[in-house]
Amino acid sequence: MAKKLVIKVTAGADAPERCSQAFTVAAVAVASGVEVSLWLTGESAWFALPGKAAEFELPHSAPLPDLIEGIMAGGRITLCTQCAARRDIAEKDVLEGVRIAGAQVFVSEAMADGVQALVY
Repeated sequence: MAKKLVIKVTAGADAPERCSQAFTVAAVAVASGVEVSLWLTGESAWFALPGKAAEFELPHSAPLPDLIEGIMAGGRITLCTQCAARRDIAEKDVLEGVRIAGAQVFVSEAMADGVQALVY
């Protein structure tokens, strides 16, 4: 099993099942003791903002705020630099604990030894 899981979620409310799957896999991995780095890109970038996850609904899925809380408890959430800039999201705007970083950091994380990378 990979020592670390790097997940890039590109979908938000525009593709709710894909979005929910990414957050669910990340939360389950953290709960299983896997080191997780979840990257918010594209439309998922909005979930870095306070209150936005509570607006997300998908029947028969865990509430997104609960999944985010689980991920943050033992993992890391990163908002893509360019995605944030395109949406006028600054560091002062994001949930506590969410960092903003770019492609260089993503590639560095994804290419490290013992890492499995997934894109949703």
